[in-house]
Amino acid sequence: MTVGTPTASAPSPPGRIGSSIPAKELLAFLDALGSWRDRRRAELDELDQAALNSADADALSGDIVLSMAVWKAVSDRYELILVTWDSGRVGTTETERISTLIWGGLDTGGAAGSLAVSLPEACTLSDALASTLRAKLALEPGDADLAARLRQLRAGVERINDLVAIEPAATRNAAIATHHDLDRRTTDLTERAKRGADIGGLIGPLEIDAAHAERDLIVGAATRRERAADVARARAVRTELEAQGQAVRTLADRCVAAVTPAPRLAVPDVTALGPVPNTPAELEKYLTRLDAVRRALGQAQTAYGSALERKDELAGRLDAYQVKAGSVPRSSGTTEDLAELYRRGREVLDAEPVDLVRLGALVAAYQTYLGVTT
Repeated sequence: MTVGTPTASAPSPPGRIGSSIPAKELLAFLDALGSWRDRRRAELDELDQAALNSADADALSGDIVLSMAVWKAVSDRYELILVTWDSGRVGTTETERISTLIWGGLDTGGAAGSLAVSLPEACTLSDALASTLRAKLALEPGDADLAARLRQLRAGVERINDLVAIEPAATRNAAIATHHDLDRRTTDLTERAKRGADIGGLIGPLEIDAAHAERDLIVGAATRRERAADVARARAVRTELEAQGQAVRTLADRCVAAVTPAPRLAVPDVTALGPVPNTPAELEKYLTRLDAVRRALGQAQTAYGSALERKDELAGRLDAYQVKAGSVPRSSGTTEDLAELYRRGREVLDAEPVDLVRLGALVAAYQTYLGVTT
């Protein structure tokens, strides 16, 4: 993948909120979403570098920051889904919880305001933002890239058509007009390309217009949902946080069992807030408390996830140092010392829970000894 080549669109999500999704469909979706997440991150890193080298670096920084924040929100939710998925050891309760994690709102960290965008909407928003950045950077595509960009444009126009259908009456006519214009321009460019015309200078502005239109429709729909702060919305958020809380508690249990010292952050239980009130004043307070629970769950997920990542990082470093040690001939005494340090490191890793302090000290000692005997 190069910066000038659009990546594949995010995979279509299965099921609907609260439904029990078949495990086979979930596995296919999670595989596709994981691949999309990794490709999108690599693409954003390259786009970020291209933007830094651009004369319009300052003007592009906002889109870069927003794109990264939306990607992070998707990635965090993907990790929670993986925890709940538990390598396929799921029943009806877990698959229903996963569908809630897929279709429920996620925290974009303020990148898109406080919009209640779902995972699929966030992925689509990420696709649109990446398309906008590629177009603004005016990267020169080859013929194959142009064909791929035209296919992406057509797919985007079709998604816009779906979004237009849910626009309120007050804005629907304007949205229809925008869609018709984008559809006409996309069809025109496709026909020109078939005739062999040079469309390189025309596709960029169209990509920007299409991405802006799709983004505005997504944000508009999310804003309307956000403004509809009623009992139904509060119940939906509460259900989402119940599922998220279960996943974070599972992550915390795994962390405490796997490493020491482990974080000791409380994982809030949203059910402790009591039933959802139905009066406007109490509902507003309840939503504020729900937001506090969401933030606390995010902090807990980061803390427990980081501790597990630390164990994996140290294990990887220890193995890498051993490979490096074996690549250079050494005296028997040095070889035995390094072997002993490695043995002790593996001994700590094989214990449960893993002592991160001791493991870190052994890895550091191995690295230092390796450095002075090279």
